[in-house]
Amino acid sequence: MGTYFDTFIENFIRGIPNLLTALAIFVVSLYAARGLSRVVRRVLERRKAVEGVTHLLADLTRVSVIAVGAITALQRFFDVTAFLAGLGIIGFTVGFALQDVMKNFAAGVILLIQQPFQVDEVIGTAGFEGTVLRIDMRSTELKALDGRIVSIPNAEILAHPIVNYTRAERRRVELPVGVGYAADTDAARRAVLEAIRQVPGFVAEPAPMVGFSNFGDSALELIAYFWIDAAQTNPLAAKDAALSLVKEALEEENIEIPFFPHTAYMPAPVKKRTPKR
Repeated sequence: MGTYFDTFIENFIRGIPNLLTALAIFVVSLYAARGLSRVVRRVLERRKAVEGVTHLLADLTRVSVIAVGAITALQRFFDVTAFLAGLGIIGFTVGFALQDVMKNFAAGVILLIQQPFQVDEVIGTAGFEGTVLRIDMRSTELKALDGRIVSIPNAEILAHPIVNYTRAERRRVELPVGVGYAADTDAARRAVLEAIRQVPGFVAEPAPMVGFSNFGDSALELIAYFWIDAAQTNPLAAKDAALSLVKEALEEENIEIPFFPHTAYMPAPVKKRTPKR
């Protein structure tokens, strides 16, 4: 009996350094987990992320660091490789079954951290354009321009280009114009240029461009490019105003805006009947 007790005492004394080291590792992991969790929380709060997501990611960070610390501490006493291999097999099985859910979850985390768009901003992505209503961990909800409510998986959004219209301070408007072949091209160019300068929200820089682009069937095709302040007006309203202003300017200069005939809508010619003899 004394021999077993002496052996236990001897092994215990011999294992004290490992015990102290493991304890130190675990304590350090606790402090590190708390510090990293606070850092994640502050970063997400500065980016105005959703409160629930902020708590979730902060807790995930804390738990992950503590788990790594606990495994490292246990490694001082026995080989945890087999244990981790078993956990890996279980995790792989669950992950394979929930791969779509996890993919959207990971994409949602990336979107909330990088913030290419926020709620109430107008964006275009994955073939849809509209106002962002809600961003959660699985999908993003848009109100399309035609009023439809669209729920797009986050992974689908992350896989496509994202156009943020709200954050674009300036937008370029393209305006095609047709003038008659008999028109003075310099006068037409000047008239269009002066007209678009009067569009509400027009900005002088970048400078507008007006030039002829093609010989059409019944008109010389001219294209005007100009920039607007997106905070003052939107491209549709600017284009509408530009069309009216350009029409008035060309009429004042007696420059013809040709009519484009559509033969599909023209009535068929009436055939004259030849009187019978």
